[in-house]
Amino acid sequence: MTAGAASWLPLSPGERSVAIEVLVHGPLSRTDLARRLGLSAGSVTRLTKPLIESGLLIEVPEAGTAAEARQGRPSQPLDVVAGSRSFLGFKITEDMVYGVVTTLRSDIVARHDRRLSTHDPAEVAALLAEMTAELSRDRPRPAGIGIGVGGHVQDRTVVDESPFLRWRDVPLGDLVEERTGLPVVVENDVAALVEAETWFGAGRGLDRFVVLTIGAGLGYGLVLGGKRVPSAEENRGLGRHWIVNPNGPLTPDGRRGSAVSLLTIPNIRYQIRAATGRDPGYEEILALAAAGDPMPARVIEEAAQALGTLVAQIANFVMPQKILLAGEGVGLMDVAGKTVEETIRVNRHPLAAPVDLETKVSDFHDWARGAAVLAIKVLVLGTADA
Repeated sequence: MTAGAASWLPLSPGERSVAIEVLVHGPLSRTDLARRLGLSAGSVTRLTKPLIESGLLIEVPEAGTAAEARQGRPSQPLDVVAGSRSFLGFKITEDMVYGVVTTLRSDIVARHDRRLSTHDPAEVAALLAEMTAELSRDRPRPAGIGIGVGGHVQDRTVVDESPFLRWRDVPLGDLVEERTGLPVVVENDVAALVEAETWFGAGRGLDRFVVLTIGAGLGYGLVLGGKRVPSAEENRGLGRHWIVNPNGPLTPDGRRGSAVSLLTIPNIRYQIRAATGRDPGYEEILALAAAGDPMPARVIEEAAQALGTLVAQIANFVMPQKILLAGEGVGLMDVAGKTVEETIRVNRHPLAAPVDLETKVSDFHDWARGAAVLAIKVLVLGTADA
């Protein structure tokens, strides 16, 4: 870690804009920065100087140019010092905590997972502190911690409601900060994943972008103008009220024919269990459907039709440049992807542009990485629009 790294905060709005542009799109020359940000050459020089002195940015050789021949030239590209700080990201599920260490550019350099044996907030915070110590061993002190939770989060610190953890009004950020001495950012896990994909993943450089996640629950994130759109109503169970098939199944979690009833893993398993008395896992259900077992095949076919309808509705109303489908339930596409595609086509105008639907096979470490990206965004760059 550079000696000046401790002086990164706070950044002025202009410095923040430069830092973000280089972080996401760099290396960039000063000329490129000026063009991208609509600044004069003098303004770029003024804004980049303190960022270089603090150790956040560094001049790097141009491709194909000897470093010694270009040393110190104003035309040299600027890049972030990705390894100058590390960040911790945690994803909390009902029975596990997944942890990662990332660089400033969100590359995962270490992983550490622990089983969650209790939902008591104090004990969960203590477990996160133990994992922080383990992940920080033999590494520079982390700059901060990001935590992703399935549920609604207020002020990036209090978990208002988490059905998976059965929490209400839990000050998780304060509990973890007290035990680690590090600044902590808590956010809904889908929101954190959207931030990571917008900056460093499938949505990088896009103006209109949607993330749709299927798994234990259903998640939705919208990016407009290159920024995630926050809402007081997000993560309040939208999928339970999003009716995609009025004649669809009624399940314990979700209204009849809702996206949640048709698409989420617990409700797919419920339908099989109610019909057959057996309780196979999700992967087994997919395998049975692929092999032509009638009941699993029917349930998965209806789920695929629901997903296609949902994607088509999103595309019709939001007109995104890309929709990213992620989460532990995306194996549905391997078995019934053709049904999804056909349902999208049927529910779109014949002359509409094809939907750019990208499927991301991910695990919970990607969600933990998303939490770390949010920590980078809030704690280092001080952005207020995350």
